[in-house]
Amino acid sequence: MSSSSVFRKISVSLLALVLLVTGMNAAFAADAPAASASSEVKIPPVPFAFKSSPLPNVMVIATGGTLAGKAADETSFQNYRAGTFLMEDLVKQLPDKNKIADVSVYQFGNKGSGGYAIADLYDLSLVVDQALKLYDGVVVTTGTDTMEEIGYFLDLTVQSEKPVVITGAMRPWDVIGTDGPANLYNAIKLAGSGKTTWFGTVLMLNDMIHAVRDVTKSNAHRMDTFQTPIMGALGYIDEEIRIYRAPARALKAGKEDWKTPFDLKKIAKKDLPIVGIAYNGQEMSGGAIRGLVADGAKGIVTAGTGAGGISSLMGEARKEAIGKGVIFVTTTRTGSGTIYGGSEGIIAGDSLNAQHARILLILALAFSDDFETIKGWFEGVGTQDIDGSKLAS
Repeated sequence: MSSSSVFRKISVSLLALVLLVTGMNAAFAADAPAASASSEVKIPPVPFAFKSSPLPNVMVIATGGTLAGKAADETSFQNYRAGTFLMEDLVKQLPDKNKIADVSVYQFGNKGSGGYAIADLYDLSLVVDQALKLYDGVVVTTGTDTMEEIGYFLDLTVQSEKPVVITGAMRPWDVIGTDGPANLYNAIKLAGSGKTTWFGTVLMLNDMIHAVRDVTKSNAHRMDTFQTPIMGALGYIDEEIRIYRAPARALKAGKEDWKTPFDLKKIAKKDLPIVGIAYNGQEMSGGAIRGLVADGAKGIVTAGTGAGGISSLMGEARKEAIGKGVIFVTTTRTGSGTIYGGSEGIIAGDSLNAQHARILLILALAFSDDFETIKGWFEGVGTQDIDGSKLAS
């Protein structure tokens, strides 16, 4: 056998080995843990072919959820495995995407939204900011169960003013009547349009656009589950994108205080504290509060009745916890309404629901242990007291 034949055989064998390893990596990609931004994740650069295109460059950062879910059969709306399909394959199936944007994909993870830790959201936020250094807009796909928390965490921490749109689905990708493809398409369309620049993170589902600070999941199964109580949606997408109101952050566009105080590059993941939620009801005991304190909670959000009321037993437990240095935020379990006032150790949650208040309190406690500073953030971050007489100036 000639030396050239031996060389060819060795080359073929090496190529086969490379292909085998590559295939194994692809096979395990869906179950791989979430990427760590602390290990300097390399965001794929904008493809050369996209640079000469007139279309916006949009990156889809995928985390899994129902949108990437595989159903037991084509009519199993609730019997499915979340986070199964890879986003690269789903984007390839979208019709006419070349009319709205040049789309790239980054697979951050692939599981249900409830499976992510707060530390994972730290990584996700840094990945989004890295992507926005290269791309015109970012779409984050995730499960809807905790989408409002993930979206609000991104809203509070992403430093770029470029569009960030979070979306998902209420039905898995491969069932009849799925909402996944339309939600993904419209989210890409919205991110590429630039219309939500300076808005912070917005949520797009069921053709509706919402501010993540105010939106909540209102139904376990319906496709119109995301609602913004009292204030309503920012706009909607039919054939065109229509924006009818802007979140308060947009009024600070171009100003230094547009950014929140929560630049994650200034803290480590270990700085993110334990914060819990204690739900009030008729004659509710103080056990939940005491249990959270025993777990090491630095802050607790109460979801109270009416305008934030809690039972006398919970009140006693709260007083004990405040004496140990725990900070409380008061919210209402009613689903909407503003909480005013506050007192020593207790901060009024404004119009935030309990799950949103918890995210803000986690970040606030990671950046400060000063009660008045944290109280000021609850009063001012993402809000704006609008006085029409001063708008012209």
